[in-house]
Amino acid sequence: MPEEKLIWVHCASLGEFEQGRPIIERIKAQGTRNKILLTFFSPSGYEIRKDYKGADWVFYLPIDGKRNAKRFLEIVNPSLVIFVKYEYWYYYLKTIRQNNIPLLLVSSLFRQNDIFFKWHGGLQRKMLSFFSHLFVQNESSRDLLNTIGLAEKCTVSGDTRFDRVIEIAENATSIPEIEKFIDNNKAIIAGSTWPHDEKILKETIETINDPSLKLIIAPHEINEEHISQLQKLFPAAVLYSQLQIPNPPAGRAGFKSQISNILIIDNIGLLSRLYKYAFITYVGGGFGKGIHNTLEAAVYGKPVFFGPVYQKFNEAVELIKTGGAISIQNSGEFISTVQQLMKNENEYGKCGNNAKAYVYSNKGATEKILKFIHENLLLTN
Repeated sequence: MPEEKLIWVHCASLGEFEQGRPIIERIKAQGTRNKILLTFFSPSGYEIRKDYKGADWVFYLPIDGKRNAKRFLEIVNPSLVIFVKYEYWYYYLKTIRQNNIPLLLVSSLFRQNDIFFKWHGGLQRKMLSFFSHLFVQNESSRDLLNTIGLAEKCTVSGDTRFDRVIEIAENATSIPEIEKFIDNNKAIIAGSTWPHDEKILKETIETINDPSLKLIIAPHEINEEHISQLQKLFPAAVLYSQLQIPNPPAGRAGFKSQISNILIIDNIGLLSRLYKYAFITYVGGGFGKGIHNTLEAAVYGKPVFFGPVYQKFNEAVELIKTGGAISIQNSGEFISTVQQLMKNENEYGKCGNNAKAYVYSNKGATEKILKFIHENLLLTN
């Protein structure tokens, strides 16, 4: 009987988990004796995915240290270790290397100003050297690794997030409450929004003032305080949780949903399927530290809008270059462009098609990584 293999996959947070998930699920599909240990550094990843059924165990990663790393590896004894995108823990990486365990970094992205490429980045370069192989998102990352002598164990595979959003879109189930709320009208669907985004959306829906134009907001934070703030900003809005009430009493969801064209999503897990109902998609975060996941919106072939802070996100830069996304500086730009797309079907269709084509042209990273694992017998006795 084949020996049982344990694969340890480590992700910093939820975003990295979404990149690692296609690999986890493909490995599990290849053999029931492949066991997956999934670890997180951030509570935002662990708390949401601690019950993820694709892994056999889900834990926080103990803090890095010589003793912790040694003990952890003795207990886990993995046959293969996969770190997703980044997370460089010196003693864990060193101990994995000392034990001759294959160690992969997947969907990684490097920039010129990263510490690895500075004169004082010796320790960080050493940590990179512990990896058996590095799978990077683009050629520029490989070129940078070449400057520190690591190009020979580097493959340009692309980003596994493309595979993930394509899988979600192609297997998306319907959301009856959303279909009923939109009722064949046009909808702006805004995901992962912050207060600045929400003020822009309010000005937009009030200025356009079209009763047939719906607005659905899935905020980044769904705590009670933020939902209350949104309800004050949009007094006529209905909550998604109210739409789910069977036979709602008069004056609650049943009445309000008939007169409101604004819906606030007050739970998690809907956004990746929600975007398919959009006429226009808006991805939040672009007026803060940076935008959230644009690929979840682009895969459905709808125009993607976001704020001005997007330069660190390669997919957002590329979406703009290909004509599938539009960055706005203020509400006036958003309003005028939305109105233009509502009037011009050809321009609207071209923008949406460009977004979808960009996503599908970048699929295949998961397959390249799995092929490497197979060809190098990393899970074979």
